[in-house]
Amino acid sequence: MKERSDSLTLKGLIAAQSRLSPTHPMVSTLALKQSIIEAGIGGEQRVAEVLQKYRFPFKNNIFHDLSLSSDTYFQMDHFFKTPYFGIIFETKNMAGSLEFRDNPPQLIQKREDGQIKYYESPVVQLERNMELMSAWLSQRNIDFPLYGAIVLAYPKQHVEIPPPNTKILFPNLIPPFIKSLPQQGERLDTSTFNKLSGDLLRSHQTYIPKPVCESYQIPEGAIQPGVRCVACGNIGMIKLPRTWHCPSCKVNDHLAHQATLDEWFLVVKRTITNRECREFFGVDIHTATRILQSLPLQTKGTFRNRSYFMDFKKYPIK
Repeated sequence: MKERSDSLTLKGLIAAQSRLSPTHPMVSTLALKQSIIEAGIGGEQRVAEVLQKYRFPFKNNIFHDLSLSSDTYFQMDHFFKTPYFGIIFETKNMAGSLEFRDNPPQLIQKREDGQIKYYESPVVQLERNMELMSAWLSQRNIDFPLYGAIVLAYPKQHVEIPPPNTKILFPNLIPPFIKSLPQQGERLDTSTFNKLSGDLLRSHQTYIPKPVCESYQIPEGAIQPGVRCVACGNIGMIKLPRTWHCPSCKVNDHLAHQATLDEWFLVVKRTITNRECREFFGVDIHTATRILQSLPLQTKGTFRNRSYFMDFKKYPIK
């Protein structure tokens, strides 16, 4: 029913690194965060592949990367829905040996290089998501059992101390786990089942991260300005009449400014003024005005105080 969405956080991190000096002190921090996110995405894709390949002998819907709001915003890696029950899967892709501690609740990762890292317990994350999902369903007068499990993306992940009351699975164990759950009691009728699927899709909220500069306290002046060539990735396209020209690969692209403006919103600030557009894109005031007015941006303020911002939910970044 829903595929995994592209990570805007990851897009922002990659763009920010390419616009910072290689010697900037935050480059290594951003690179580490990028690797963590990519590992998580890889794990979720592995689980999605298993669920996609398996044919269950009962009606089901699968939602990947589903974000809803109940008492607060919450995000589920995978939600598996049948007429009899729902299952929330929390996926982890972490190398080394893992210890699930209860008091206090935390996950301890012992890497092969000897490093020890501490994280919030995925058991707590899973329990929180189950409580919030139960509340979300109750608001719609739907009451059916919810189950949860933590999925370790690859069997090479070693669990030294498992959680006492939470199911730990590898991807190939997901289908038999689902089939083992009881299909008893009152089930959702076809109309309610389909309506719930539609409600889940309509209620999904794309996660919009803070700009990288704001999250990591990077001065705006440290970010290299310029229009990026989508073809070769180099920054510094030249504005020609009705198009942009890349001096590196000689490509012309009349829409190159769109991707660069996306980068501005993900990396620098959530808003942009005409002056900021001129300085970042290297254009005159009239060209900046045409760029800003040609895109589906919203505005606030008037005349010299006018700023533009993107409604990511209506116009998602490509």
